[in-house]
Amino acid sequence: MSTPDDSTLTHEGMAAGNPAGDARLLVIGCGAIAREILALKAANGWDHIELTCLPAILHNHPERIAPAVEQAIVKHRADFNAIFVAYADCGTGGLLQEVCDRHGVEMIAGPHCYSFYEGNARFAETSADDMTTFYLTDFLVRQFDAFVWRPLGLDRHPELRDTYFAHYTRLVHQAQTEDPGLTAKARGCAARLGLAYERRFTGYGDLETAIGAATGAAR
Repeated sequence: MSTPDDSTLTHEGMAAGNPAGDARLLVIGCGAIAREILALKAANGWDHIELTCLPAILHNHPERIAPAVEQAIVKHRADFNAIFVAYADCGTGGLLQEVCDRHGVEMIAGPHCYSFYEGNARFAETSADDMTTFYLTDFLVRQFDAFVWRPLGLDRHPELRDTYFAHYTRLVHQAQTEDPGLTAKARGCAARLGLAYERRFTGYGDLETAIGAATGAAR
């Protein structure tokens, strides 16, 4: 299975042609972590799972995440033995957890992907020291213009940068992979925002643990 454009990945094209029930577990994920889930699937030989992802741009409208996930659960429920939701709360204010509880499916613990990549326990310990930190994952480094620069209007009004980021002091790149090209690009993102740069190699953090537990439970 080739790696798709993880900013727009949807189920159509991921599992087309697979008879219902061939995969025991369906992972409903955020498009922003599609590449990472596929990498984990390949590395761990999780051949019994399928992945369907909602558009990553939903993070700009977190009120839409819980309804979209619920629609996906209802749509695919009959075709799989189990479903796992590869989202943290992600700004839904507990509404996504309510959806998962209502349908009896598990989801990733934590407030957002920055936390579960770092490891939720470690992130909770250090978050007070990171109050002035702006985070980028590998995905957000790749998609910086589409998900940060243009949505904030900085392509049209670059003078707003100092207003938006007045209370930030550094940019932390949470790196999922060892990629010198991404590291260089992340440094460039920090420079564009006028922030100090720090790289933290997190790997996949709690994402791997959570999906691994879900795959074991689904067998």
